[in-house]
Amino acid sequence: MTNSKLLAIAFFLILLIACWWWLFFKKKRPKATTFPTPWRSILSKKVAFYMELSAGEKVRFEESVLLFLDKVRITGIDTDLNDTDKLLVAASAVIPLFGFPGWRYRNLREVLLYDGPFNQDYETEQGKARNILGMVGSGSMNHMMILSKPALHQGFDQQRSHHNVGIHEFVHLLDKADGATDGHPEALLPQPYLTPWLKLMHREIAAIKAGRSDINVYGSTNEAEFFSVVSEYFFQQPERLEKNHPALFNMLEKIFRQDLA
Repeated sequence: MTNSKLLAIAFFLILLIACWWWLFFKKKRPKATTFPTPWRSILSKKVAFYMELSAGEKVRFEESVLLFLDKVRITGIDTDLNDTDKLLVAASAVIPLFGFPGWRYRNLREVLLYDGPFNQDYETEQGKARNILGMVGSGSMNHMMILSKPALHQGFDQQRSHHNVGIHEFVHLLDKADGATDGHPEALLPQPYLTPWLKLMHREIAAIKAGRSDINVYGSTNEAEFFSVVSEYFFQQPERLEKNHPALFNMLEKIFRQDLA
């Protein structure tokens, strides 16, 4: 074997060892793990769910927010973003999953914040029927979510309201985790409760259509929208939901594994 071949083999082995060391032994730059004090002030002012948590639970909430912001991009479309915007998106994501420590949104890469409502073609200034406040993307927009920034803020500013578009869309994303956005949260709900949930859902949808319910009429559109609408109600106004719809409240506690009584 010639010297040139020996040198080539030696170089290849050195390169292989260097790559192996880089992949398995090189320490990654540590990510920020300290929750900024100004962010804590924003959550305390804006997110009632966070304020109701114990000290230890608040730490876990903050850790979940940091992890979400590390894994998911938040992009402003024709609008500038600040820390409050990003924290409200993250809080919307963390709240429905808070009963499932360690769970992540595997089907989401980016959240787009628009400066206002939009239509099915994602238009905000042209076109017709610009009345959509939030949407989980599909097709070319798969693994993306779109939210109206003003509507996102309104959901957290009006704490006495049933409505929160951020929570609404993240519940759709959880519903989609089993492959279908259909209001049957099989990834969340233990199998023995699935049939009782479907029966309860159909009964409540019938009451909405008959005008005998305080649940947003949009919840009667279909089963998927019902699940997201009542989830908004559950997290925004748990006391009122428990009083007006005790069976529904108890079932949502099982679905989200959270005790909001």
